[in-house]
Amino acid sequence: MCGICGIFHLHAPATDFDPPQALKQMLARMHHRGPDGAGMVDGEWGALGANRLAIRGTGDPHPSLLGAAGGIWVACNGEIDNHRQLRERLRASGHDFSLQTDVEVIAPLYMEYGLDFAQHLSGAFAIALWDPHRARLILARDRAGERYIHFAIEQGRLMFATELAALRAGHSRVPQINVASVARYLSHGFYPAMSGPFAGCQKVAPGEMIIVDKAGVQRRDYHKPPPVRHASGRGDDSRFDRLFRASIWHQTDVDVDYGVLLSGGLDSSLITAVARTVRPDKYPTAYGLRFAERSFDEGDVAERVASGLGCRYVPVMVHAHELPGTLRDLVRTCGEPLADPAWVPMSLLAARAAREVRLVLAGEGADELFGGYPTYLGAQLARRYGALPAPLRCAFGKVVAQLPVSDKKMTISFLLKRFVQGQELAPYARHLLWTANISPLLMRQLGVEPMAVPPSPPQAHVLDMLQRQDQRHALAEALLAKADRGGMRHGLEVRAPFLDPRIIEFASSLSPAERVSGLTTKVFLKRYARRYLPRKVVHRRKRGLSVPLTAWLRGPLHEWARSGLASPLLAGVGIDTATASSLLADHVAGAADHARAIWTLLVLREWLEWLSEPLPAMAPESLTRIKHITPLQPESMHV
Repeated sequence: MCGICGIFHLHAPATDFDPPQALKQMLARMHHRGPDGAGMVDGEWGALGANRLAIRGTGDPHPSLLGAAGGIWVACNGEIDNHRQLRERLRASGHDFSLQTDVEVIAPLYMEYGLDFAQHLSGAFAIALWDPHRARLILARDRAGERYIHFAIEQGRLMFATELAALRAGHSRVPQINVASVARYLSHGFYPAMSGPFAGCQKVAPGEMIIVDKAGVQRRDYHKPPPVRHASGRGDDSRFDRLFRASIWHQTDVDVDYGVLLSGGLDSSLITAVARTVRPDKYPTAYGLRFAERSFDEGDVAERVASGLGCRYVPVMVHAHELPGTLRDLVRTCGEPLADPAWVPMSLLAARAAREVRLVLAGEGADELFGGYPTYLGAQLARRYGALPAPLRCAFGKVVAQLPVSDKKMTISFLLKRFVQGQELAPYARHLLWTANISPLLMRQLGVEPMAVPPSPPQAHVLDMLQRQDQRHALAEALLAKADRGGMRHGLEVRAPFLDPRIIEFASSLSPAERVSGLTTKVFLKRYARRYLPRKVVHRRKRGLSVPLTAWLRGPLHEWARSGLASPLLAGVGIDTATASSLLADHVAGAADHARAIWTLLVLREWLEWLSEPLPAMAPESLTRIKHITPLQPESMHV
């Protein structure tokens, strides 16, 4: 894991712009991502840099920036899990290796397969590869989207970086806000890959490759999800067991201590249990969150799971007063607005874990792959509900609307109120409404016109359509970003065993009934989990990681929220601050639960404040010197 960045000239370089100096500033902004070394290489073509968090090949003196025979340079953020198998194959083709780092296989793989090289990689990665002979730059992101590359084209040059704060540091001018995309953020709580918060800024999409050469800038999907082909009957538990154990084995094949993020829920408990049997000599420490609010706290359950597996449990208590400062720190560190409230406790948990380990396993992806969200259950029930007589549905809706607002976590009243919304809509549009941070109705009241609902993706079964939507967007651009930004703020790598490519392919082959059946979610995964876990752990009601915002916004966070919602910075991007303040007033009065909408606006305000502040220069001395790297081209190596 590391941070990577680069500047590449699309035309003759400007004489008033110094790429090496700009790149030093970009690397300095990501020092938290790579405390184990940083380096950069430059030439007439531009500059490429990386800083490193050593996970594999810790004894190698190199950062995640490697030169290879033929003058190819590679910068990689992430892990190549199948590097041992690739080494054997590439050695048989005549390639030599002198290091232990997994990144070393990328350049030889490119030399063998050209632009198809990424298809052979398994892991979590974001790669920049410079081929001087073809004057070609390649940016590639892993299939699930676990790692990130932001890029922008400005004044005849392409710039890219792992984090937006680093990209901003390399700009010769203050980036312009993409006002047209604010509605997307307000709806989703994140910016999609194709439309970033800065004008002209985008992300490489999951499974995508950006190719920059004399022909211009091309976008190419090196991987697309295969057509859905459901297996008949029950999923093969034994086959999945082999795949899942292999995924955990590969992800823990590292040179550093590792732990687990354990909530006591199905996904994290299963990972912990399998990890213990895959490497029985290892007892990974389990790190978990705790809240004083009882309905949000799962610490007792997590501690019992850890104890039963012989693992030490480390609790991290989260308090309301920590949210404003931690949010401010996260936004200024990564430069991106992310409206998942769990981002803050994720960062606090990572800070504690990073004192002892450099890598943790987490359960991200299981819900999207195996059908774990209540919205999937709602989608299955919506057809039956829609068949009820209209007067009965109307009466039911009125009863639900009268249910009191609750401060507790994931209550039945909250789920029912979501369920009755948008019943007149098509399944895809209804799903987007159910998962929205701010509904179209509220957005219009705030003075922002919602984005049009895109056409429904072509899938034969509604469950396939909704799960693929969530995998491609909310998982890749929000939940995994929360883990990456929250973890790497403290130099902690978060890996997700459920997102191994073979696990993803297996899950997509399951029939809908093996994912959601009746009132049961994750049908297959729960059946499989009984191999490793007690039934009471497997069948606990899903809780999910969330924060008691509803209560905190009425109490200890009220004044902070009131001040933030009145900010003229929000008005500057078209948001009616009077309406925003009225949402808080209704929330405090108990007339409605607007916690998600309020938090989304507060995160945006925090980001706008960061953007309005001058970005102070960071001293190049903050970069670690690379003491040895073999130069393969006459381009200079800067340290």
